Amino acid sequence: MTLFTDSIFLTNEVSGFEQCRQTRSTSSMTVIFCLKGHIALELGGSMVHIGENDLFVRVPSQGFQPGPYEFSEDVQFMELSVHASIYDQLMLDHMRVEPRWWQKQQFLRANPIFHLNAVSRQFCIAYFDLLVLQLEAKQTEYRQQILMSIARATTMEMLNYLDKMLQPLSEDARTSVDRSDYIFRRFTLLLHEHSNQREVQWFAEKLEITPKYLSEICRARSGRSASEWIVEITVAHIKHYLKNTTLPIHEIAALMNFPNASFFCQYTKKHTGMTPNQVRREKID
Repeated sequence: MTLFTDSIFLTNEVSGFEQCRQTRSTSSMTVIFCLKGHIALELGGSMVHIGENDLFVRVPSQGFQPGPYEFSEDVQFMELSVHASIYDQLMLDHMRVEPRWWQKQQFLRANPIFHLNAVSRQFCIAYFDLLVLQLEAKQTEYRQQILMSIARATTMEMLNYLDKMLQPLSEDARTSVDRSDYIFRRFTLLLHEHSNQREVQWFAEKLEITPKYLSEICRARSGRSASEWIVEITVAHIKHYLKNTTLPIHEIAALMNFPNASFFCQYTKKHTGMTPNQVRREKID
């Protein structure tokens, strides 16, 4: 069974897995749940091994180019691929209620496979079945919104699994984690709370460190500089305002703390390759 729209691809077949690899953007979010048997595939130049009841998650911007892979003869699996723009929206939604989403995303980049217990397994199967039913049903006016809701619930469930693996983040974290980890966590929280700030200097001053030290910590912890993190958050919020509101460009520019609409348009063009109006018109059916 292989089902798909422009935004979602769903399969439990080896042939569907290959089709997804060949036709879907490598910037999509991919989730593979192995119910039985074994899957080996290349990720970032090395092979990862997905066993029974393992959940594999590849977040956007993480390499997953077509390469060697292997399925055991008895394999049973479910694969869900979600378009990058859908992932961006889900990410923004979670940032408003889940300040540790950035830490969880980084954890997933470093640890893409985790084992599910019996209850979590049933939840995964249930969400998969809901997606199948919706994709097989006759298309309705609210189909995209329903699919988004199921994808959002699936992502929230995944975040719930990660809660059990990550230490709680609090102001007392200085005593339980090393300093660089604490600073990186505080930085990502500040990004969430002050998404209209775009200067590394501003964040460094809040953290009482130098901009150079902040970027060194970010690169060591995530492979990206502080400025790259700031651009990613800024672009995600720009896309959110353009795609999900009818606010005029100059009002969005003001909300995002740009000096004027012209500068906002230049920034959007530079970091998305599109003008604000082009971003706004870009639709996922």
